[in-house]
Amino acid sequence: MTEGIWRYAPTAGHTPDDDLTGYRVEASDGHIGKVDKHSADVDSQYLVVDTGVWIFGRKVLLPAGVVTLIRHEDRTVHVARTKEEIKAAPEFDEDKHLGDPRYRDQLGGHYGSGH
Repeated sequence: MTEGIWRYAPTAGHTPDDDLTGYRVEASDGHIGKVDKHSADVDSQYLVVDTGVWIFGRKVLLPAGVVTLIRHEDRTVHVARTKEEIKAAPEFDEDKHLGDPRYRDQLGGHYGSGH
């Protein structure tokens, strides 16, 4: 169920050359932050979102599969999760997020469950 969570949906409006850094990120119930960095690697696509003061300066990693729409005209990324779902995600660890398959599985399970 979580295999596709690490890829942008074909309808999201993402192209491989997109630089989403600085785009506003909108959850289904409001603004959560800005894209700090992103990956367009095949089967490992994600956004790192700087939540600013919303979660005390914490960053969160969002698998690309939760992105529903990228609007380049107003530099906004919309995701199909609530603020509470994002806040409850496993804590982002900048040192291990790329190399630890357990972390990736944990995030995939969190964001892929029930949707």
